[in-house]
Amino acid sequence: LSSSPFAPEGLSHCSSEASRLDFFSCSFHKQNGIMASAFKSLVSGAKKLALGTSHGVSALELFAKTDPAVDGDDCDHDCESCHVKYPKGFKIDESDELYGHVKGWSTHALVATGKSDWVRDVADEKGSVMEAIGKAASPSNGKLMLSASNIPTPAHSSDYSEPTTVLLLPAFVIIDHVTPKRVPELITEFVDKAPTNTSPLAPLALPTSVPVTASNGTATGTAGSTSIPPEISRRPCPHSALILLCSQKTRDARCGQSAPLLRKELERHLRPLGLFRDMDDERPGGVGIYFISHVGGHKYSANVMVYRRPDAFGLDNVERAKEEGELQPKPRVAALPETEDVGAAQCIWLARIKPEDCENLVRYTILQGKVVKPETQLRGGFDRAKGVMSW
Repeated sequence: LSSSPFAPEGLSHCSSEASRLDFFSCSFHKQNGIMASAFKSLVSGAKKLALGTSHGVSALELFAKTDPAVDGDDCDHDCESCHVKYPKGFKIDESDELYGHVKGWSTHALVATGKSDWVRDVADEKGSVMEAIGKAASPSNGKLMLSASNIPTPAHSSDYSEPTTVLLLPAFVIIDHVTPKRVPELITEFVDKAPTNTSPLAPLALPTSVPVTASNGTATGTAGSTSIPPEISRRPCPHSALILLCSQKTRDARCGQSAPLLRKELERHLRPLGLFRDMDDERPGGVGIYFISHVGGHKYSANVMVYRRPDAFGLDNVERAKEEGELQPKPRVAALPETEDVGAAQCIWLARIKPEDCENLVRYTILQGKVVKPETQLRGGFDRAKGVMSW
C-alpha cells in the first residue's frame, strides 16, 4: 500500500503495510463519533486488500490494481462524457468493507428464460429448469451457483414447458435442449465433469451430447404418435468475456433500475471497440451482457460479475502508459479449437458500480483483467491461471 491513499505521510518508518494501518487506526481512534467508526471500516478494508482473508488471498494478489504509472492517468478518473445517471434517491451502502465476504462457489449455471425478473427465489419458478435444479442432487464437484437469465430461449418464449439452454461457467459452454426432466443428466454428465473455479486451466473434458433413452426421455405428441426429444448437447460460448448484471426487481427494486442503465452505458463503450454482442450475435469474440437473478449482497447494489477467458483480448500484459492512443483489442475471427478451450480464467465480482464507472470498467477490467477501485468495489472472485481465489 505504499502508493495507497490509506498510507499517510510520516509513517515510512513502519516495517509493514499492516503496521502502518494499525498505527493510523490506533491514532485515529483517540477521536470519537461517527468518523472514527467510518475510518475503522476503511482501515479494515484496506488491511484485507493487503493481507487477505483467513482463507483466500488478498485482493491485491488476486487481481492487479490499476496504476497511473503503468495504465495512464485515465484510471484515476471516472467517465466525463457519461450522461446516464441513477434515479434520484438511488442509495448504495458505501460504508461497509466488501472484499472477503463472498462465499465460495464451484460452478455457475445461467438458465435462459427470456425474462429479466422472476419470483423472489428462482428455484420457486414452477415448472422451470431452475426449480428442477433446486430439487436435484447437489453436484459432486462443489457448490453450483444458480441464476435465471434473460438469455432468449430457443423458442423465444417464456413458456417453461419448452426446452431451454443453460450457460455453464467457468466452462464457457452452452448446453442445449435442457428440460426439467433431464436436469439430473445436466448435473451428472456436464456440471460434475466441468472445470470449477479452482481447477487448473486445461482443455475441457465434457461429452458433446447425451442421447435420449427410455429412462431419460419422454415421448411427446398427439395420441397414436410419438416424438423423440432432441439429445442434450453442448457447444462453446462464442464470447471472450461476459458481464452479468443483477436485474431482479422482486429482490431489490434498485436492480431493476441499475441493470438497464449500466447495460446502456457499457454498450456505448463496447461498440466503438467492435466488442458489443447482442442476444443473437454469435460472432466469435466480443462481450455478452446478460441480466441475471439475485446473487447476494444487494445492500451494495449494483452487483456486476465479469467472466473472462485467458488474456481475453490480447491486452493483459500491455502497459497503456507506454502506448499511443487507445488500446485496440485483438479480434477473434474464429472459434477456439476444442483442444485450446479452457473456459474462463477469471471472475471479477464487483459492486457499487455506477454508470460513470463503465468506461474504466471496459477499459481496464474487461480488456485487461484489472480492478480500478478494489478498496470500495471489489467483492471477490477467482483467477484460475494463478490458482487463487478470494474465499
